[in-house]
Amino acid sequence: MTGAETAAGTRRRRQVEELSAAAIRAVSGEPDVHFRGGRLHRGGRPVPLSAPHLRPDAEDVISFRGAADGMALRLALSDRRLHARLRPGAGVAGLLFDLLEQFRVESLVPPVLPGVAANLRRRHERWSLAAHHAGLTATERGLLVYTLAQVCRSRITGEPVVPGTEDLIEPARAALAPLIGTHLAGLRRHRTDQEAFAGCARALATAVAGLLEPADQEGEHDPAGSPYALLLDLDGGESDEDGGGIAVAGGAVPVAGAGPYRVFTTAYDREQRPGALVRPELLREQRERLDHRVARQGVNVARLARELTAVLAAPDRDGWDGAQEEGHVDGRALARLVTSPTERRLFRVERLAPVADVLVTFLVDCSGSMTSHRETVAVLVDVFARALDLAGAASEILGFTTATWHGGRARRDWIRAGRPAHPGRLNERRHLVFKDATTPWRRARRDIAALLKPDLYREGIDGEALAWAAARARACEARRRLVCVLSDGSPMDGATALANDRHYLDHHLMQVAGELERAGEVEVYGLGVGLDLSRYYRRSLALDTAEDTGYHAFREVLDLITR
Repeated sequence: MTGAETAAGTRRRRQVEELSAAAIRAVSGEPDVHFRGGRLHRGGRPVPLSAPHLRPDAEDVISFRGAADGMALRLALSDRRLHARLRPGAGVAGLLFDLLEQFRVESLVPPVLPGVAANLRRRHERWSLAAHHAGLTATERGLLVYTLAQVCRSRITGEPVVPGTEDLIEPARAALAPLIGTHLAGLRRHRTDQEAFAGCARALATAVAGLLEPADQEGEHDPAGSPYALLLDLDGGESDEDGGGIAVAGGAVPVAGAGPYRVFTTAYDREQRPGALVRPELLREQRERLDHRVARQGVNVARLARELTAVLAAPDRDGWDGAQEEGHVDGRALARLVTSPTERRLFRVERLAPVADVLVTFLVDCSGSMTSHRETVAVLVDVFARALDLAGAASEILGFTTATWHGGRARRDWIRAGRPAHPGRLNERRHLVFKDATTPWRRARRDIAALLKPDLYREGIDGEALAWAAARARACEARRRLVCVLSDGSPMDGATALANDRHYLDHHLMQVAGELERAGEVEVYGLGVGLDLSRYYRRSLALDTAEDTGYHAFREVLDLITR
């Protein structure tokens, strides 16, 4: 799949998610729910929703709407705290308990919303048939859980089981009847009373889990990703909290404002102007190459500046217009009233002009995987910086990388210290300033060309870089501050991942981005280079990285900022 196809697919998925999120907000009355990284979030936290049929393929728009309606009903009709208090712990029993609670809320669709009921029924049928055709019912335990799901939903909602599998589940249904018959009768009767329903659901889930878990203990547990695991949604990802880093490190120093995230040593960290790292002759060649690429892109910078002004500028006082026939009395014009009693232009009005009192920061991921995208990114930020100058707004172009691969001197210090556990970030951080807010584009254009230097690109420690860029933005006296992160994936530093855990930098980036969104002083946008960054940034966009896309990429960024 090409980068353009990937970006187009990502945009379609985001559109489906945005429409579904709007439907969820309308049905549930929750104003702050949205999709992020394919999961429903309330504010900055994921909403725990354990039911496999709530995770459809985003390309399946109709079916996705049914899942969205199911999520909305769960938010509106289920007491999360009560559910958590009554849930029979983790494992199979807990997952079955979650599934039954989801069926309960889906049975309570108001009669005035027949479309919601149809969406839910369609989604259940799609999930059921997909599970069956994928071989999920081929094992004894898979068929048992599948049958339980069919029977329980049918009993709770009063709808028939999926016709295509009715004969298949009949033997298992007969086998389950003596075990769950009493509890099953209570599910429908108590569906409007969550606590009473939970009593029956808990007993039923515990009884069925008793049939399944002995097999797991005998070493027959299906690995993650198997049909059985998929059926029960056993990914374990239903946390109500965003992950955090591990907070143990002897001698490590915490990063200010970053919670448990730690840095083993800051002795080798540097902030540099990359233009000084490139030979003048090579920098001149790179600038010529960048100019040629910008010209080939065919973007009208003056037009882009006008559109940026329309998006970013706000009306501000810009003096007075005198000799008006209405408005404030102009004392300097009163003398004319004596000499010319018919004079009516004795007033003045305040003049307002659009002023772009804004700082836009472009933070470029200079990790190794971005090397192939460096020309595309350089063109984008170069043209934007020039247009922002014309629009009267300030801009910064920053970057982040490491001084070396595999940890460098920081890792060697860690080894000499006896390899203490969980040391935190373990590399020589490099923060790069291609253009600062006080330098106009014309004076910074040579430094911007250093983005084309391939050996600048090493490893990526995104969370610290985002915190650094946001701190620089806050120090700037601007009415509005925007930080646009250009990246093609997850944070990655091999030494840090090996010494901590592979999600250590991921968690820190999500933590920093979440804190900035909640604080609201800085607007953070994720510009994915052919990739969806919604997992990290609430406001994100997958850029089409195909060469010579003309004005398209710039138009997409403007649309993102305007939302």
